[in-house]
Amino acid sequence: MSELIVKPASPDKDGKVLSVTPESAGWDYVGFEVYSLKQGERLHKQTEGNEVCLVLLTGKADVHTSKEQFNQIGERMSVFEKIPPFSVYVPNDDEYEVTALTDLELAVCASPGKGTHEARLIKPQDVGTADRGFGKMSRKIHNILPEDEPADSLLVVEVFTPDGNTSSYPPHKHDKDNFPHETYLEETYFHQVNPEQGFVFQRVYNDDRSLNETLAVENKNVVLVPEGYHPVSAIPGYESYYLNVMAGLVRKWKFNNDPDHEWLFENVMEKK
Repeated sequence: MSELIVKPASPDKDGKVLSVTPESAGWDYVGFEVYSLKQGERLHKQTEGNEVCLVLLTGKADVHTSKEQFNQIGERMSVFEKIPPFSVYVPNDDEYEVTALTDLELAVCASPGKGTHEARLIKPQDVGTADRGFGKMSRKIHNILPEDEPADSLLVVEVFTPDGNTSSYPPHKHDKDNFPHETYLEETYFHQVNPEQGFVFQRVYNDDRSLNETLAVENKNVVLVPEGYHPVSAIPGYESYYLNVMAGLVRKWKFNNDPDHEWLFENVMEKK
């Protein structure tokens, strides 16, 4: 199996089923975990040096930090309802307790914090939505924690790709510290597939092909993108969801397209 794929495991004592740390990924910024909690179960964690964004993927919960209480949050029972989630931003040197009011799937997105911002609730109506691309490159975006919303280093977004379409496309990369032309951002993709027995293809490759992998990605797998281009293709009959977490030196998403496929981007812009 590729070292770029992280597969889910049985829940541990806290309900954790997926874990990516900077140490396990071999990078510096992005951490990502998924917890599967049964109704009535609780998760209590310290944020330590990281700011976190708690994304309620499915289910309802009470979420408390050291200073705030957000009760009875959550709405969707499947990510494929395609409505924006409830999320909670928690700064570093804080804590959070999550109580599952129903069965709950919770994503914990993490990156280094500076203590600049207070804990807050991100409601579905606070999430920017957009349709991006054209034709077989079209997809739906939920900007949960974009660069124009307060955070120290985290960027969090959901993407829904119809069956047969390709997203994160034309292929783009953000692996050079060259702002304002490009930013270095590590990235994780947490995939879900509908129906769940399906799969998607994701390619991760760089310009000199020292990294060049094409991955068959199953439901609830995480793909690591340490560098390079990283398009995702949903096969016919199966729609794709993924949750992206990005973080790096500068909290800006500045990317460059693969020059071999730049003509696709120009073609899309002409048709808009």
